[in-house]
Amino acid sequence: MFKNLKGGTPWWVKGDLNGFFGLFSNVLTNFLAAIGLLLIIGMPNNIVFGNIVPGTAVAVGFGGIILAIQAKQLSIKSKNANITAMPYGLSVPHYFVVAFGVIGVVFATTGDWQIAWAAGIVWNVIQGLIMGVGAFIGIYIKKYIPRAAMLGALAGLAITYIAMNPIGQVFATPYIGMTSLAIIFVGWFALKKMPFGIPAGAFAIMVGTLLAWITGYMNPAAVTDSFSNVGLSLPSLAFNLFGRGFAQILPFLPAAIPLAIYDFLESLDNLESAEASGESYNVPKAMLVPAGLTLIGAALGSPFPTIIYIGHPGWKATGARIGYSWVTGVAVLLLAFLGFMNTILAIIPLVALLPILVFIAMVITTQAFSTTEKKHMPAVALSFIPLIAGFVTLQIKNAINATGGTLNYQALANTGIPLKGWETLAAGDILVGMLLATIVIFIIDRKYLTSAIWALISASLAFFGFVHAPAIGFATGWEVALGYVCVAVVLVLMNFYRKHENTHESEAS
Repeated sequence: MFKNLKGGTPWWVKGDLNGFFGLFSNVLTNFLAAIGLLLIIGMPNNIVFGNIVPGTAVAVGFGGIILAIQAKQLSIKSKNANITAMPYGLSVPHYFVVAFGVIGVVFATTGDWQIAWAAGIVWNVIQGLIMGVGAFIGIYIKKYIPRAAMLGALAGLAITYIAMNPIGQVFATPYIGMTSLAIIFVGWFALKKMPFGIPAGAFAIMVGTLLAWITGYMNPAAVTDSFSNVGLSLPSLAFNLFGRGFAQILPFLPAAIPLAIYDFLESLDNLESAEASGESYNVPKAMLVPAGLTLIGAALGSPFPTIIYIGHPGWKATGARIGYSWVTGVAVLLLAFLGFMNTILAIIPLVALLPILVFIAMVITTQAFSTTEKKHMPAVALSFIPLIAGFVTLQIKNAINATGGTLNYQALANTGIPLKGWETLAAGDILVGMLLATIVIFIIDRKYLTSAIWALISASLAFFGFVHAPAIGFATGWEVALGYVCVAVVLVLMNFYRKHENTHESEAS
């Protein structure tokens, strides 16, 4: 792996400091959130900090290092000393699902944390295996799905799940969050140099942290408490739990399979985003990193899968190259193995870190349009809608649960909130966004038969519940499948109606 790595992009450049602060805060925030959910459901500290944290750190930390090496290899091969490594970390949707929907459910049934943990580990094994298959079929998906469709779905994900909660927290504590946000915008959009040559990302975090401590926003006792978990904690093998985990996993497969497909599609989208920036990574080789390390993490007790992250163009725009990736990986390993995971965010306020994610989301969304033909932009806009529907649905359900209310679809519909329809649209949202955009792109190009084929592919996926359905199964999404068949019929008819027009560009394009 380390042979012939002379030349190419340097292992560290000045812009990597900006990237490190951003990526590290993102990776660490997700890591701590995942751990926090396990503590919320009552999982014992000895399992969480003694086993899951070091096992997960291996999957996360070594991923950052390996992807940095791949970037170095690409820079040498392409003779381009300006290559940026792919960002990487835990898959965000999964740690909610595995904590509440798998581990918590199994514990409620069995009353045994070892069995519940085992179910989470096996869940992760399934994710890694499916992502491994996706690493090889993903390149064919990339060949036949238009780039605009993939980038559009990615931008929809950026606007909703990457930016919305962070911007909400920024405006919940505006004197800290908006100050950091302003510094980031000035430093990264206007390219203004910060005092003493400090990178803009680091300066924003420093100023936000200083404001938080001066105004009493931070709690000194939390820093002291964070040292209670300090101590050497190395990963250990968890193969002995696999048998008990497999005995529990069957009821969770309908959720596990689509989420694993989501993971490899998101990684694929993010590699497509890098290619749009001029960096063509070997797709199977890159996608095997999260697949392989997810399996290794599971063998070491981790229930959390990893993915290649959204944001490559954003990190590239900040000046980050290779160093920000491998240093993040090393930092995660050290903090986890030494027990300091809680200490960082006890010192630095989360609200000072979150504006970086807002910036990344803005760059990703801009790229989706700037690299797309003008005539295809309506399809890009359409691809956002399933992800927006998913985000809104999640927020409504969380609000109802938090206030102790009862979910009543008809009552909501009577007030003009078609939650059931949004929920159906959003099932498999990133895949749905890509499918809808692909259908529309080929319609715009007047390739009606190709578009009809994609409508029928979408119908098949819906019929068996991979999209637009609450579970995988026979005819679980038959109503939406019928809708796609109707779309295909319309497109076939339009292909033969006034067929001479199909080969001519419309005046609008």
